[in-house]
Amino acid sequence: MVSVQDISVSFGSFDLLTNIAFLINDQDRIGLAGKNGAGKSTLLKIISGLQSPSSGQIDKSKDVTIGYLPQQMRVDDTTTVLNETVTAFSEIIGLSEEIEYISSEIARREDYESPDYLKLCDHLTVVEERYRMLGGSNYMAEAEQTLIGLGFERKDFDRPTKELSGGWRMRIELAKILLRKPSLFLLDEPTNHLDIESIQWLEIFLSGYSGAVLLVSHDRAFLDNVTKRTIEISLGKIYDYKASWSKYLVLREERREQQIAAFRNQQKMIGDTERFIERFRSKATKAVQVQSKIKQLDKVDRLEVDEEDKSSINLRFPPSPRSGTIVVEAEGLSRSYGTLNVLNKIDFKISRGEKVAFVGRNGEGKTTFSKIIIGELDFTGHLKMGHNVKIGYFAQNQDELLDENKTVLMTIDDIAKGDIRTKIRDMLGAFLFRGDDVEKKVRVLSGGERSRLALVKLLLEPSNLLVLDEPTNHLDMRSKDILKQALIKFDGTLIVVSHDRDFLDGIVEKVYEFRHNRIKEHLGGIYEFLRKKKIQNLKDIEIKDKAKSEAVQVNVSSNKQKYLEKKETDRNLRRLRKRLEECESEIEKIENEIIAVDKTFMEPGNTSEAHELDYKKYKDLKEHLNEEMNKWAHFSQEIEEFLQNSH
Repeated sequence: MVSVQDISVSFGSFDLLTNIAFLINDQDRIGLAGKNGAGKSTLLKIISGLQSPSSGQIDKSKDVTIGYLPQQMRVDDTTTVLNETVTAFSEIIGLSEEIEYISSEIARREDYESPDYLKLCDHLTVVEERYRMLGGSNYMAEAEQTLIGLGFERKDFDRPTKELSGGWRMRIELAKILLRKPSLFLLDEPTNHLDIESIQWLEIFLSGYSGAVLLVSHDRAFLDNVTKRTIEISLGKIYDYKASWSKYLVLREERREQQIAAFRNQQKMIGDTERFIERFRSKATKAVQVQSKIKQLDKVDRLEVDEEDKSSINLRFPPSPRSGTIVVEAEGLSRSYGTLNVLNKIDFKISRGEKVAFVGRNGEGKTTFSKIIIGELDFTGHLKMGHNVKIGYFAQNQDELLDENKTVLMTIDDIAKGDIRTKIRDMLGAFLFRGDDVEKKVRVLSGGERSRLALVKLLLEPSNLLVLDEPTNHLDMRSKDILKQALIKFDGTLIVVSHDRDFLDGIVEKVYEFRHNRIKEHLGGIYEFLRKKKIQNLKDIEIKDKAKSEAVQVNVSSNKQKYLEKKETDRNLRRLRKRLEECESEIEKIENEIIAVDKTFMEPGNTSEAHELDYKKYKDLKEHLNEEMNKWAHFSQEIEEFLQNSH
């Protein structure tokens, strides 16, 4: 269907891709793998025709059509959802206008026997036939059905696109590509900015699509559920595996071991040959052999091994200044955009040291609430920030806020203060900016590189409350792992908005689900949340309660799922039991203090002032005891539910 023939891409003396070649066949499901900056997005642009290679060519069958979804989209802000969607039918709309014009021409003419009149009638027949073949009479209904299938409601059709979040704009682009029915999808990070429901839809749609798919993604589960073939770009070359992502990782490790063995053997051969040449270069009797060895070395195709950094990067956020016990508390908080109510009288409390996740559909208020917490948006109701709370915030579009004319080093150097300035290069190195990389201008960085740079900025100032809105967008898997380990070690309070199940696992101990203008608290980690919802993966939470729910099966290994759920359940059970024990110890301690205060009331000679102090202490202790008893009851109930549900 599509043949990539000896494609090379060079930037000055730097070769990004070198003579790569492969075929894309009908119904292929291919995942493109490789480090950020390896050339994945460049290759997609070349295949789509938006960029030319330095050499080589792309051959396509004449009937091949391509639907390309880039990382960054530009949707017309002057149009509406439906009007933008029907631009997918540009040919049908053009044919409709042509039919109308020809029909009006025929109607006004009276030269029925003339060659021009007959030619006009024949042309109308051809145009109408093409219009019918493309399903022209039903295109508007088809557009509406597709938008509804992607989660839009009819009331959204006339909404200006400028009101939409990035995830909803992505759905419009997906709708347009679907309606064009291309024979090949080229998708560059399609899950970025998508909410859980749209990832679910896209996964199901791609699995059943009749055409071919070539995609770039850093979502492990998404790749496993969609792809059946993996092409890795490494050091400008490609390695083609007839395997999904998980199987590819195993095969890749085997290939790498073979590469290293071949490389060592070749290095030994080269070393032996060079020593022979050096030893006998001056001996006339060995001149022929020496020249033969020299020619032999010149002909050797030197092997390279992609250096894989497996060193332990001990990256940490700066120590958090101690905040008050309650970090954020909201009561009856609401937020609307015009007539659109996003948050309706929500109550929320997060304590020092808690790490929580916000999950739910785009447009349900996750980012809105995050911005309210950091003080960027106004609201009605009450919001109280705790004592000495210092916020660090990472926005979805954080990478877009960087100065494109500065270098990587300048970006960090301009905001670094004090002793941290001596560690700038170490921090940049931890996020894979090494050597000359720090001298690159921001404008030439890939999306992943920009996100990593924005995260380095976040590390520079001590915070005790981190609010991260989709921090893994554009990050490769290596960078996600680095960030995840740093967040696990973070000693402050964390709120993270994310749709990435693998990333959230092990970080958060509580999940807040945003749905229908409200938020619902779920104690436990992400897999415990999934178990309680009785669904197999996070992507199902949007369709679980739909009246028109369909029987959707996601290709996730049930054994692995059960293992992860059991591990999460055991971990949460241990945590709850520990908290219950802590409550019991605290209750015993408070009761002993109350007994001691009771005795002071009975002591003779106490002044009224002393009695007043004792009474205040007694009242505080009683309130504290009541709080601990409530906690004890809550944890006891949770443990009972855990034990009941585990049988």
